[in-house]
Amino acid sequence: MEKNNKTVIGSILIIIAGCFWGSMGIFVRRLGTYGFSSIQIVSIRVTLAAMIFALVLYIKDRKGFRISLRDITLFLGLGFGSILFFTICYFTAITMMSLSTAAILLYTSPIWIMLMSVLFFHEKLNREKLIALVLAFAGCVLVSGISGEGMTPAGLAVGLGSGIGYGLYSILGTIALRRYSTYTVTAYTFIFAAVGSWFICRPSDMFYKFSNAKDSVFLIFFCFLTALITAVIPFLTYTLGLEHVEASKAGIIATIEPMVATLVGIIVFSEPLTLMSGSGIFLILTAVIILNLKREKQKGA
Repeated sequence: MEKNNKTVIGSILIIIAGCFWGSMGIFVRRLGTYGFSSIQIVSIRVTLAAMIFALVLYIKDRKGFRISLRDITLFLGLGFGSILFFTICYFTAITMMSLSTAAILLYTSPIWIMLMSVLFFHEKLNREKLIALVLAFAGCVLVSGISGEGMTPAGLAVGLGSGIGYGLYSILGTIALRRYSTYTVTAYTFIFAAVGSWFICRPSDMFYKFSNAKDSVFLIFFCFLTALITAVIPFLTYTLGLEHVEASKAGIIATIEPMVATLVGIIVFSEPLTLMSGSGIFLILTAVIILNLKREKQKGA
């Protein structure tokens, strides 16, 4: 019973993470009005998130800054191989194809998570997971819109790279959580991601845009808010959720993000709700419900 309760709590935490990630469009669009490029917005987001995570770790457990030298590669994988890699691939894919196609390729991540979970964690592939996976992916396709415009072999590779990189966080995060606390994992993940981002964000140009902003005080506040809402809170809750939920299930539950993003578009930006996107939302919710239905026999799940 206690294990089931923890699983439910873990699922709720992952849903919360997906909801916060789904609000990202609000912040990205606003920062874009200041002239920041996509990569610069990523750098701002991960750098400030790294500072906040480091502060949280300092308050919660100063000893948490101690990590083994042999685990440097693990955190390099989380910071460079996952957070930074998938973001760069995703934004590159956006420039090479339609937004909807890039989003669909990004949300192949649950497929990669499930395959990697079977390979590395020997998780069982049961009917429940497979049905939920199909429903969640179909829902993402419908929410994002079915489009193959601008697709090239290079674009396909980059798009799939974003999905693999996105899914890699669940796999490497699960491994890291066996050795370190949630706060240590998130802090070092974003510290490495932030360091990497400064090599590609054109820092001088970014500082020029900050210094020439008419409302620089508000801009700095909004940047911190962006990091808090789209990175700190969701990655913290998602990582906490990974402590109690299998990586494969977590990846499927997190597909609630595009559903939330669609709802944000409807409510905040007055975007229309189509029959296709409404059907996609229904399929994603169905997938999440299937994974969280209480069953008497859950040992095989």
